[in-house]
Amino acid sequence: MNTYLIKDVQIINEGNIVTGSVLIEHNRIKEIGNQLNENGATLIDGTNHVLFPGIIDGQVHFREPGLTHKADLYTETKAAVAGGITSFIDMPNTIPNVLTPEILHEKYRLASMHALANYGFLMGVNGQNLDEVIQMDKTGLLGLSDDGLYFSGKGNLLADHPEILEKLFKHCHAIIGIHSEKEQLIEENEHKYRSIYGDEIPFEYHPLIRSEQACYEATKQAIALANTYKARLHILHLSTEAETRLFRNDIPLKAKNITTEVCIHHLWFSDKDYKQLGPLIKWNPAIKTEKDRQGLMRALLDDRIDMITTDHAPHTLTEKQQSYFKSMSGAPMVQHALPVMLEFYHRGIISLEKIAEKMCHNPAVIYNIKDRGYIREGYFADLTMVNLNKPHTVSRDTILYKCGWSPLEGTTLQSQVTHTFVNGHLVHHNGVFDDRTRGSALETNH
Repeated sequence: MNTYLIKDVQIINEGNIVTGSVLIEHNRIKEIGNQLNENGATLIDGTNHVLFPGIIDGQVHFREPGLTHKADLYTETKAAVAGGITSFIDMPNTIPNVLTPEILHEKYRLASMHALANYGFLMGVNGQNLDEVIQMDKTGLLGLSDDGLYFSGKGNLLADHPEILEKLFKHCHAIIGIHSEKEQLIEENEHKYRSIYGDEIPFEYHPLIRSEQACYEATKQAIALANTYKARLHILHLSTEAETRLFRNDIPLKAKNITTEVCIHHLWFSDKDYKQLGPLIKWNPAIKTEKDRQGLMRALLDDRIDMITTDHAPHTLTEKQQSYFKSMSGAPMVQHALPVMLEFYHRGIISLEKIAEKMCHNPAVIYNIKDRGYIREGYFADLTMVNLNKPHTVSRDTILYKCGWSPLEGTTLQSQVTHTFVNGHLVHHNGVFDDRTRGSALETNH
């Protein structure tokens, strides 16, 4: 493993920005300071660059196993590290769904062979495996989730089954991440608009079908149940301003038993974008109004929302460009997530320190990840270096996703990731990749 010295870079970490140098030795941060001994290290000039802790993406769908025609662990982690993401947590809706420890173990095995970034996986939970999940040894488990399992059939959203949620909250102390929508309300809305438009519902009705009410009622009920049992609840991909009022910012993150996140697309797009992009921005929960978009940003800034994720969920263009009910929900985002957030920085909306907090520090705290998420001596050398003034336009020929497209195509972003270190290995440097090593499984603090 090479030794690197990043010199004279602006280090963004723990609420501060300081100019200094970082010495990387083997897979760890050896020293942080100003007058560091080079000791034969490979020098990297950090002048006019900023250095973040490696970005931790707490929600992705990398599709392996079972759906590798649209994405796989190698292609999507290559895109991720190009965007400065050094660690990811993948959801359980691969095929087969991750409903047993054996399937979970197999995903870790596949990642050890293919992933260029560090990896973690959530265990799936539904009514069928509830008792087994409650009884299983959860040592080292990052968490549980129902996210994406509704694609396998109706009835898999825990928000629609308070009796299952209640039993899970009562008997399980692991973090429980839920997709918070009321399926019954969504089905009623689907019936309403289908009666008017048939199968050709315009995509601008998506946020009315997967409505604010469907989200708010599910989230309010789940929070009430979690508070009753003091359970560890995490609401995935918050999408409405109304829901933000249900979360606290008057206590430290480590004291919260209920946390939430916002996705890049819910901060960037609004319902006005359906007219141009249509199925390409069909996500569940839906992208909603400009009022919701702005409300989510306010809640992120005042700490009611705890972290930023991508919900990276690639599909082929053929799967996306279909009529409303046939078009698959989800889109790819990992390559462009940090540059998009830096657009908000350039507009004076969010600080670099707050971006680091929400994309690096807080995911490590929420998922109790060991020795990552901060630039600290002794921590793993997961680092993301960015040139804030290197504009680039998202185009088909620079997209690294296996699906080959992005809803951001044609968008010019002012900042570009130039270097990405994973466990001290320079895996990405100005568009050049060194894929000779693989990431490591995320470990939890005991």
